[in-house]
Amino acid sequence: MEGLNTKKAWAFLAPCLILMAVFTFYPMISTIVYSFINDYNGLESAGGTQFAAGIENYKKLFDNSATSKRFLQALGNTAILVVFTVPLSIVIALLIAVALNSIKPLQKALQTIYFLPYVTNALAIGSVFALMFQSSTTIGTVGTEGIINTFLGWFGIPAVNWIGPGSTYAANVTVLVIYIVWSALPFKILILSGALQSVNKQYYDAAKIDGTPKWRVLTKITVPLLSPMISYLFVTGFIGAFKEYSSVVGIFGTDMGPASDAGRMNTVVARIYDFIERADYGRASAMALALFAIILVLTVVQFRINKKRVHF
Repeated sequence: MEGLNTKKAWAFLAPCLILMAVFTFYPMISTIVYSFINDYNGLESAGGTQFAAGIENYKKLFDNSATSKRFLQALGNTAILVVFTVPLSIVIALLIAVALNSIKPLQKALQTIYFLPYVTNALAIGSVFALMFQSSTTIGTVGTEGIINTFLGWFGIPAVNWIGPGSTYAANVTVLVIYIVWSALPFKILILSGALQSVNKQYYDAAKIDGTPKWRVLTKITVPLLSPMISYLFVTGFIGAFKEYSSVVGIFGTDMGPASDAGRMNTVVARIYDFIERADYGRASAMALALFAIILVLTVVQFRINKKRVHF
């Protein structure tokens, strides 16, 4: 009977294992192999497909060439987005989740509204943000501003060239950070709202009796009790931010930057796609593994820090 149950178990697992083997394990192994094949482009030439093994693809990432500089620029862009968007989105999500938890009327309706961006197409939302932050444009004989510059104009603040030709790097990063934080909020709010429901209300009752200020309740009760979920959001947030790509395309299109400086806002994933389009799978694989190594190291560091600071 035990042998029969084992066979049934493997039979049920087989479809999942086959799909994982084809769409997960094989691509992972292929990526590792291709990263060590120099100048591999997957195409047959007069001399045949090149299979010279070595670490040249990795050396080219840091050899001070034009390609290397663009990769490092993309890595810097990605790092800036990670540093700004992950902590900021978690802090804002925590404040919103706490506010929603204290509002009983329309609580479910408000949670649904906050969750809508999570199920909306990222490229479509990016296009809307691009229109919101556009500079002065002329439609026929009528001049128009994006809603953000219009809003600034109400307070006498000069219009800013956020993403148009000639826009500054700081303005481009600001728009991307705002968009990524906004799009990341729904999932984080959902997780933190669910975690707040499981917090023992006796802690808050005791704080009320002691007359504890609300800011102190937040920092000394809510945050420590939610630290496992906050830790989880930090880990997943860092991983997701390092893979950022669709937000840049949504704002700037496939130019990955303003028309005057195309490619300026490239991310690491965008560079990987660039080399895939050129059929340079060796270089693309090396970049993908370099990104994997960076994410792995940061994740391990976060787990070690969390052991001391997270209250399970």
